Amino acid sequence: MSVVTNTTTIGAIEAPSRRNTELALLAFAVVIPVFAYLNVGLAIDGEVPPGMLGYGAGLALLAGVAHLVVRKWAPYADPLLLPLATLLNGMGLVLIWRLDQSPRLIALAKRSYGAFSPSAPNQMMYSAIGIAMFVAVLLLLKDHRTLQRYTYISMVVALVLLLLPLVPGLGADVFGAKIWIRVGGFSIQPGEFAKLVLAVFFSGYLMVKRDALALASRRFMGLYLPRGRDLGPILTIWAVSLLILVFENDLGTSLLFFGMFVIMLYVATERTSWVVMGLLMSAGGAVVVGSTASHVQSRVQAWLDPFECLKTAPEGTNMAYACDQMTQVLMSFGSGGILGTGLGQGNSDLIQFAANSDFIFATVGEELGLAGVMVFLLFYGLIIERGVRTALAARDPFGKLLAMGLSGAFALQVFVVAGGVMGLIPLTGMTMPFLAYGGSSVIANWALVGVLIRISDTARRPAPSPAPNPDAEMTQVVRP
Repeated sequence: MSVVTNTTTIGAIEAPSRRNTELALLAFAVVIPVFAYLNVGLAIDGEVPPGMLGYGAGLALLAGVAHLVVRKWAPYADPLLLPLATLLNGMGLVLIWRLDQSPRLIALAKRSYGAFSPSAPNQMMYSAIGIAMFVAVLLLLKDHRTLQRYTYISMVVALVLLLLPLVPGLGADVFGAKIWIRVGGFSIQPGEFAKLVLAVFFSGYLMVKRDALALASRRFMGLYLPRGRDLGPILTIWAVSLLILVFENDLGTSLLFFGMFVIMLYVATERTSWVVMGLLMSAGGAVVVGSTASHVQSRVQAWLDPFECLKTAPEGTNMAYACDQMTQVLMSFGSGGILGTGLGQGNSDLIQFAANSDFIFATVGEELGLAGVMVFLLFYGLIIERGVRTALAARDPFGKLLAMGLSGAFALQVFVVAGGVMGLIPLTGMTMPFLAYGGSSVIANWALVGVLIRISDTARRPAPSPAPNPDAEMTQVVRP
């Protein structure tokens, strides 16, 4: 009998980084908006728009910088998130530029403000700042778990951001909603950034308290109800969301704020009772505020019957504006049909206020039709799906909750905006992520994508190979 001794080292299997896949998808994400830009120019003027080359080069440069940063500092990140965000941002720039060419909106701006200032160049600047924020997140946030140290600091920061619009001299009232602050010549919507900070707070808080919140005291109608002393968190968040709705008349932020907490609470505890209680409390709060706040009442009336409301609403009031906007939006969707009128050939510019921000989805519905609406919703759904997949793949509970909270907040924002514009729910005054005009929205959502990419990189990164052990031997016995 002889003995054969071999020394072997077992290494970790290298996972594919998928960065080349991301680069190929980014090429499509740049080319598609450039062709859409060409389509709009040909439809409006019958010639190639003069700014097409600069637009394409600018979008390609921003996408290239973002890709290089991901390739270097997050090589194992999800390959779909960056191309999807780039495509939506690029198409948003095209739609905003298309509305800038509208003679109706130009005449309205000159009549109201004395001059017309195009929005597309500003949105390109905001997109560049958003990409810079995306890069900063990846460079500064080496590990998402470091955010857990700032759980309660993030709560204070979020409350400050939510209360800033109520500060006299700083907050601005726009058509009844106090959600803006003015700094110099710029307007900022702090609620867009508050959702990111709140996700950090909720993740850190629920990770510590999830065992206590998951305990049930009794069973009622098939639901395990939580203990009475554990109802404090959801009651507090419910009260804060109602205060935001009452004092700021901001239906969208209050829905987003409370809904994100309920989603994360369900993920942390796996208790359906929290979801049921959250839905009942949100419905009760909506009924109370809807019957007392005039700003919310006008939007509810515009939702229930905008055409009748337009006849009866006093001229020049918020209700008249809301009803007029809703009738124009519904007619835009109706005239779009299945395939739409074609880019640059619709009349959604008849919406006299916020056509390129709150109601930009109406332009999609009219000029790209039902098919275009479904494609855009599919793109949003893919971002949400990749965020949920990242949450499932995360190896730590804080990362799971944070990715799920950010994905849930993104999904809620898409739902309340698309649902409000299409008449499914009352209007909320929020903007479609990446698509609508607004610096706060596009910058905050690029930061959101950056955090998701950081979490996905950590989740998909292969475990390090164990150090070789010279003493480890494999002995094989060979019989003659």
